[in-house]
Amino acid sequence: MSSTIKKKAGLGRGLGALLENANTDITTSNSNANTGNVAMISISSIEANPWQPRSEFEQTALNELTESIRVHGVIQPITVRKMGYDRYQLISGERRTRASLQAGLTEIPAFIRVANDQDMLEMALIENIQRSDLNAIEVALSYKRLLEECNLKHEELGERVGKDRTTVNNYLRLLKLPEPIQKGIQQGKVSMGHARAMINMDDAVAQMELYEQIIREELSVRDVESLVKAKKNGQTLGLSLSGTDWDPEIDRITAAFYEKLRTAVHLKASGKGKGKIIISYKSREDLERILGLIGQ
Repeated sequence: MSSTIKKKAGLGRGLGALLENANTDITTSNSNANTGNVAMISISSIEANPWQPRSEFEQTALNELTESIRVHGVIQPITVRKMGYDRYQLISGERRTRASLQAGLTEIPAFIRVANDQDMLEMALIENIQRSDLNAIEVALSYKRLLEECNLKHEELGERVGKDRTTVNNYLRLLKLPEPIQKGIQQGKVSMGHARAMINMDDAVAQMELYEQIIREELSVRDVESLVKAKKNGQTLGLSLSGTDWDPEIDRITAAFYEKLRTAVHLKASGKGKGKIIISYKSREDLERILGLIGQ
């Protein structure tokens, strides 16, 4: 087996295209005596799950898992299905398999079970959706595939994953955002809360402008919700940062703060000349830097 887990051809072309031939769909437990048991199997005989919803594996975490496996071995068996003589396909456990390969192992403990392709797709997607380290877009894509490729209805999907229909729909709506924003969610540049606020804007251009503003000014979810609300009320984006009607003097002062402190500063006016100054900082060191500048 090469340094990466073998991938099956045909990803993204539907369930039927993923089958090499009818013999690859093992649906009876008579195919192998180990079926239903945990056994040591050769990593070189394992094919990656073509329906794996994870698109990225964080290398630092993978390296940490590799070191743990070198010391303690694989504690939790992976799950595979029997594909034929000495051939298996992952249902779950790709990180463990990759880490075992990095650790130099040639065999891995695996629970061998029977599953046809429809069952396997559903199991793999649902099992991965329950992981806490999936980003919101990976969850949304998994939900979409369950609906489309497993022919589930929204109510059935909610029952399968233990979520109410509103939660499922909130994830699915993320896929309507422009691709750069979806990538930003995957990379942690913006949160799902930011994204949910942006979804309420119908104009993709305005969504992208707001996305860039969120990153540039380090806006909170509440800030973004206020901006979107202002936009829907016919105001100009950015007006609500002051908390009141636009004032060019407030803009001038905000710009002066930025020039002085080199960090995002929000002025929120509450009327009668009163208001708040909110200064953003990235770390304790950055806070000390800002304090030094203010004290000059």
